[in-house]
Amino acid sequence: MGNVVKQSARALLFDNEGRLVLIKRVKPGQEPYWVAVGGGLEPEDRDVEAALHREVFEELGGRIDHVRQVLLITDELPDGIGLQHVYAARLTSMDLAARTGAEFDEPGRGTYEVVSVPATRDALSQIRLLPPQLAEWAQANIRGLLALVEQRDKPDEVGEMS
Repeated sequence: MGNVVKQSARALLFDNEGRLVLIKRVKPGQEPYWVAVGGGLEPEDRDVEAALHREVFEELGGRIDHVRQVLLITDELPDGIGLQHVYAARLTSMDLAARTGAEFDEPGRGTYEVVSVPATRDALSQIRLLPPQLAEWAQANIRGLLALVEQRDKPDEVGEMS
């Protein structure tokens, strides 16, 4: 196995109505596709979860809580291994006017439309969510993911005394 050469963080984000918040990508000459919010780990990021919070703010002007890593996707790259850390989280606020980044300033990159999709297997089967590993896994686990982020500040049962 090669060295880890790239790490990224992605979030399956759920809004207050229990819908999945995704980015619909439309590029000239390509079929539209959907992606989970996120991006690459930067040198200034403390860790992968910090990168996730930064990316959610950059792409949505958003804040999240109930963040839990739920999946790790491994990609074979020409120079090593890429790791995509996938989280489930609740989107607590969003201000699209606060979005930043080159992707919003360069028209040649296409559009980045924020969309809400019902958190159902059927709805996920109707869109082209990339990467395919994430799409398959999200469809199979969507109910449990929604339940995971809807849990409201439940205390840990480990080590508690009654």
